[in-house]
Amino acid sequence: MPEKINDKTIFSLLEVTRSIQKTLSDRYTSSFWVKAEMNKLNLYKHSGHCYPELVEKKDGKVIAQIKSYLWKDDYRRINDRFVEILNSPLKDGIKILFQAKITFDPAHGLSLWIIDIDPSYTLGDLEREKQETVNQLKNEGIFNKNKTLNLSLLPQRIAVISVETSKGYADFIKVIDNNSWNYKFFLCLFPSLLQGDNAVQSIIEQLKKIEKVKHHFDVVAIIRGGGGDIGLSCFNNYHLAKTIALFPIPVITGIGHATNETVTEMIAFSNAITPTKLAEYILQIFHNFAVPVFSAEKKIPEKAALLLNKEKMKFGAEVKLFRSVTDNVLISNSNEILSLTKTLSDHAQFIFKNKDDCLKTIKSNIAKGVAGFCNVKKIMVAQLRDKLRLQSVLRAKSALLELNGMEKNIANMSPVNVLKRGYSITLLDGKSVKDLSQVKNGDVLNTIVHEGNIVSIVKSTNKTIENE
Repeated sequence: MPEKINDKTIFSLLEVTRSIQKTLSDRYTSSFWVKAEMNKLNLYKHSGHCYPELVEKKDGKVIAQIKSYLWKDDYRRINDRFVEILNSPLKDGIKILFQAKITFDPAHGLSLWIIDIDPSYTLGDLEREKQETVNQLKNEGIFNKNKTLNLSLLPQRIAVISVETSKGYADFIKVIDNNSWNYKFFLCLFPSLLQGDNAVQSIIEQLKKIEKVKHHFDVVAIIRGGGGDIGLSCFNNYHLAKTIALFPIPVITGIGHATNETVTEMIAFSNAITPTKLAEYILQIFHNFAVPVFSAEKKIPEKAALLLNKEKMKFGAEVKLFRSVTDNVLISNSNEILSLTKTLSDHAQFIFKNKDDCLKTIKSNIAKGVAGFCNVKKIMVAQLRDKLRLQSVLRAKSALLELNGMEKNIANMSPVNVLKRGYSITLLDGKSVKDLSQVKNGDVLNTIVHEGNIVSIVKSTNKTIENE
């Protein structure tokens, strides 16, 4: 009962709080649904009870807050439903729609007694945030920007954003380091939080660090183990997604087993469902490059040997043909020389006979000619015979010199002798290269030199500019 002091009615604090308790219990007799953000779950493991801190925010500021409690059995029931539907337990920082009653205790004050929580509301809120982020990125025209970048032919230098102690990171390293093809990689870890209120800022800070040294890396890998939609909610954040979309080198992700893709996975250059799959994706890039190389390594010697044998046979045939032609020329010229020699001999004999007949006529006309005339005749005949003999020899020598010159020129024109003098024959597809326009980059050329062949691949060509 209240006291009376100096005409003042005095109530005890207990009386006041009990009055409030009665008033509230009479006024709020039924439960009702409330939406709020669960700032802190405050689970006490020894008792199993929870005492969540509930807040409502506007423009990032708290405009309302109240204490609440969730009894052990109710917590277990609700938490099991969250794990079943969202693949994640109740946790700090999520928005909830809950059924509650207003309670007031003289010792503990005003609280909300949480009876039930609807997990579909929390899931829907996450989905709304995700869709808003997607729409904003598309409106800005940057949703697919990271996907348009060019990935290195062999992405060996990998900047990894992950938690150093996470199982997902360990799985990724194990697959990369123990690959059976012995591919080598350079990995650099940029440790970051991957869930909770500070995850977004932590990942963005690490991306900024990587951007400063981007020339040292081919790709960024964001790696996280399994988790439900709530645990992965940071990857739907607009600011994080925008940073990744605009990142100057490709970003690839392997952030867990969630059924639905996060925005980060959607806008990344490539994503895998697990860290292990992400590692296998990188190894497959190397494998796709290595298999044709290994195949070519086996085929090149075989094809080169076949090509050399083919060109050797072709060259042998050319030499044989050349020899046959030169032999025919030599025979033809030899026959011509013999013919000229016979003609010269016959002509000389004719001249001798003609001169001899002439002398006989003179002798018969000069009856009893002077003895000196006979001597003159003998001298003239001797001189004429010597002159004819000399002309025959000179003519034969001249023809022989001409023949020797032709033989020498033919020998010099032999492909074997031409190659010995440092010249070479360049072939493309078995045909001689005579013009620069016949050759383009990447062509395989076969160059025949003295005692061998050279196979080469064209990297560039330069046209000689003639002086005017």
